[in-house]
Amino acid sequence: MSRTYFGTDGIRGTVGRPPITPDFMLRLGHAVGQVLKRSSARPTVLIGKDTRISGYMLESSLEAGFASAGVDVLLSGPLPTPGVAYLTRALRLDLGVVISASHNPYADNGVKFFSARGEKLPDEWEVAVEAALLQLPQWADSASLGKARRLNDASGRYIEFCKSTVTQSLSLRGMKLVVDGAHGAAYHVAPDVFHELGATVVKIGCSPDGTNINAGVGATAPAALVQAVAQHGADYGVALDGDADRLQLVDAQGRLFNGDELLYVMAADRLAQQQPVPGVVGTLMTNMAVELALQQLGLPLVRAKVGDRYVLEELLARGWQLGGESSGHLLALDCHTTGDGIVSALQILQAVRRSGRSLAGLLEGVSLYPQTMINVRLPDGSRWQDNARLAAETATAEARLGLAGRVLVRASGTEPVLRVMVEARDGALGRQCAEAMATAAAAGA
Repeated sequence: MSRTYFGTDGIRGTVGRPPITPDFMLRLGHAVGQVLKRSSARPTVLIGKDTRISGYMLESSLEAGFASAGVDVLLSGPLPTPGVAYLTRALRLDLGVVISASHNPYADNGVKFFSARGEKLPDEWEVAVEAALLQLPQWADSASLGKARRLNDASGRYIEFCKSTVTQSLSLRGMKLVVDGAHGAAYHVAPDVFHELGATVVKIGCSPDGTNINAGVGATAPAALVQAVAQHGADYGVALDGDADRLQLVDAQGRLFNGDELLYVMAADRLAQQQPVPGVVGTLMTNMAVELALQQLGLPLVRAKVGDRYVLEELLARGWQLGGESSGHLLALDCHTTGDGIVSALQILQAVRRSGRSLAGLLEGVSLYPQTMINVRLPDGSRWQDNARLAAETATAEARLGLAGRVLVRASGTEPVLRVMVEARDGALGRQCAEAMATAAAAGA
């Protein structure tokens, strides 16, 4: 299904350029409201946001759009994306709305939506919204306009939810953690969650000013976390991204654990607790070494398209619970309906506590294959699929790697770039292949 505005994770772009403009956001709120009113006479939506300065403008525009369609609005202020998903479900609302561009720089922003069940919405819903955008507005009369109010206890409700996803007996006393909030949506909740479970918490990346989100901190810039863990003599470091649905973990030795490794630990921990784990869902990017390690545990790995929404769709279709991406988007559907960086960190720390082993110890024998990822910027309208030179280099790489590696070429759903990835047991060979393919891609762009 062709969509004009929606990508793999909602609508995203540079603020001040279509569609991230106040006039479009008003139209979007109105169109979404019209779609909601097909199944509910008086819908109510929750709007949360991260800490970008543009969030004020987009929030007010969406609020006006919803009100003009006769939809009531609750405003949470800054709140992690998974917190909006949770509260939408817990408060029996019709829709959750998040204003965020996740890991992108502050000059970008976007909007994504959650269903009444707290789940990402399917492509069909997005197509319906885009169709409504093409229709003339149906302004509600004065008596039917939507109302808006603040949800003042949103943060406290979400903190209690996060703590409820681990066993009552879990205590983090004696554990020192560095918590990096990326100057983003979790700056005021993530440190409290770990502190209230007993950990000694050192905060970094928890002083947003509207323009510093993800700037040198957070899950996409983990060097700051590695340095802080060493500086403060911490046991572990937890880094979230701008909207706190992504996780990176660092141990006291400075080892950075990616999403594939953490997904393995979550699966192995559940097996150790004799919980049923029929299988695990990864993506096209999931490391081959983790796939092989899961197979040794008797667990199949199914690969979905890149994007946590597609991991979720695969999990729901199979009735499974565990899935995730290398980037640190992890899904544990026995805990939450969507990816949650804080909840994922708690799952890992719980596995460490009840096993009595370090995180590195839990991953003993799992050695990731080196992956080389090169982003090639594409001009508007470029058709990389027609690049004969890239096709030839890809075929050559596949032949050289054989069964000891993988090649993946895909267009990003959030940026105008082509992602060239080569994974190989021989890292040097993988890099050679990736560079040759990226050169071919750039030449044909």
